[in-house]
Amino acid sequence: MLREETGPITWVLTDGKAGDELQALSVAEALGLVPQVRRVKPRPLFTWLMPWGPIDPRERPGAPDSPLAPPFPDLLIASGRRAVAYLRYVKRASGGQTYTVFLKDPRTGPTTADFIWSPSYDRLKGPNVLTTLTPPHRISARRIETARAQPDPRLAPLPHPRVAVLAGGNSRHHRFTDEDIARLMGNLTSIAEAGAGLMVTASRRTPAPLRDALIALTSRHDGFFWDGTGENPYVDLLALADFIVATADSFNMIGEAATTGRPILVFEPSGGHPKLDVYMKGLKSHGIVHPFEGRLVGQPYEPLNSTPKVAKAIAEGFGRHRRALGVPDIALPLETP
Repeated sequence: MLREETGPITWVLTDGKAGDELQALSVAEALGLVPQVRRVKPRPLFTWLMPWGPIDPRERPGAPDSPLAPPFPDLLIASGRRAVAYLRYVKRASGGQTYTVFLKDPRTGPTTADFIWSPSYDRLKGPNVLTTLTPPHRISARRIETARAQPDPRLAPLPHPRVAVLAGGNSRHHRFTDEDIARLMGNLTSIAEAGAGLMVTASRRTPAPLRDALIALTSRHDGFFWDGTGENPYVDLLALADFIVATADSFNMIGEAATTGRPILVFEPSGGHPKLDVYMKGLKSHGIVHPFEGRLVGQPYEPLNSTPKVAKAIAEGFGRHRRALGVPDIALPLETP
């Protein structure tokens, strides 16, 4: 299956959920690969049976617009409950030649894929399982260093200490009530009045009342709020920050911030989850996160980025798999961390 002139055929397979697809793409990028993005959309009856399967027959190879149309990949990186059955299908259909990677706990055991990355709070174990504290993502040390060397002109004039504010939003386990918004805005006002330069970005999940309050706050205190115009300054916010305030609804967002080596102040809205408690406990043990209570606390730490470790383990497993098949080995062009 391998096209030597272009590298291994690589698929990123998800149901299109942004967080899952972003993680899979970040791993492919760290491997130095340009993958084909394949999205599955099983009908409700088949969705109910996921992750065990079977796949929706309308998405089998040969069906119109099938996400599994051959040639099958040499490397398949999948994530999300609905992708599990499809990953297994491709493994069988390729005659075992596809090297399969699954990100997060598939809920079907460690034999689901050739390699599994799982967050340490899921406690999945197996000889083919790699667990790390933070999830894989696209924020590399190289990108941080580049942004610091060439600061975004929209952010460079802001005073120190500069504080990046990463606002998430409502999720399965968290909800921003009016009281939560008032508490967060009170804490941010305290540091703004003390002279901090605020650099704020919101997400698609950010509720309108919180978004409006953040815009008003940055306007009053001559801060920066990215309103979606111009180039996305997300990496620049992280790179130029002396402190980072992040809401607890996004594990990925906090993991990305840990790449900077800057103290992360976590604001927890209503709700929560036991896994979040385990995650935060691990980050606290490294001196990375602190509760956000309207004060800038914490010291710099050794930046934490799990993505290169995940990519390296996949590259090694892929090489062993190819040698076991008796086909020529190939070194994946791992991105410099």
